[in-house]
Amino acid sequence: MDPDEDLLARSAREPTAFEPLVARHSQALHGYLVRRAPAAAADDLLSEVWLQAYAHRATFDAARGSARGWLFGVARNVLSRHRQSAARAAARTEPGPDADATTADPWQAVDQRLDAASAAPELRRRLSELPSAERELLLLVAWEQLTPAEAAAAVGIPAGTARSRLHRARARLRDGLTGPARTTLTGDFA
Repeated sequence: MDPDEDLLARSAREPTAFEPLVARHSQALHGYLVRRAPAAAADDLLSEVWLQAYAHRATFDAARGSARGWLFGVARNVLSRHRQSAARAAARTEPGPDADATTADPWQAVDQRLDAASAAPELRRRLSELPSAERELLLLVAWEQLTPAEAAAAVGIPAGTARSRLHRARARLRDGLTGPARTTLTGDFA
């Protein structure tokens, strides 16, 4: 099995070399998108991720990180553009009584997927209090199982900076939590 980085480099000359990347990473990227966007949009967003990744595959630089981190960076950018577009559309139209609240609040989807239901309100509050850069890094590592270096590549920062931000984010989440919320976080983020 060829390494992802070799496949990306080779795909510039041999477009079929890109296909194994799609097979290897679609499930993880789809999960990333489902947890951050309305479920109905995740399939379309995943398609856009692969279109963007293929179109920009020549820009991948192995010296800046792994192919997996680069792909999550592409997904993050696609998701960001989707959210900006949704926000612009929402600003142009007045929401009706049937408006979908999950579009405005992506954390509702997070609440629904937390296994420790009793910890959900406190965890949600603490996650929302984190600076967005720390929150994104933490979620990339905890949910998407990226390494800190891959998460750093995904958000475009040095690996050392990512490790520092992850440490701060984990400490902020643990500090002050009690009962089930602390037990859940101590086990998951220690």
